Amino acid sequence: QVQLVESGGGLVQPGGSLRLSCAASGSIVSITAMGWYRQAPGKQREFVAAITSGGSTNYADSVKGRFTISRDNAKSTVYLQMNTLKPEDTAVYYCNTAYWGSSYWGQGTQVTVSS
Repeated sequence: QVQLVESGGGLVQPGGSLRLSCAASGSIVSITAMGWYRQAPGKQREFVAAITSGGSTNYADSVKGRFTISRDNAKSTVYLQMNTLKPEDTAVYYCNTAYWGSSYWGQGTQVTVSS
């Protein structure tokens, strides 16, 4: 059983920054791809960013140049550094991974961008 726990969300003004963390049980961060998704009110969950076990990264067009995904294998944690935040980034952010054929999600962390 894989457990993912997100943290770091909050209220921030437009143009501000936040860093989200996703702590994973065991040492799966070093051997599996990890991703961040988000879901805004009334909208479907959407892909934000992903990092492979080899360190390759991929981003949604809407966050390229503003968000950076990274991982710390020793801490079994994946991060999402979010800069130049916009009101449209407001959503619940979820961490995700697939392991041994099953998909796992964290409980989510709320990010609100508002003045």
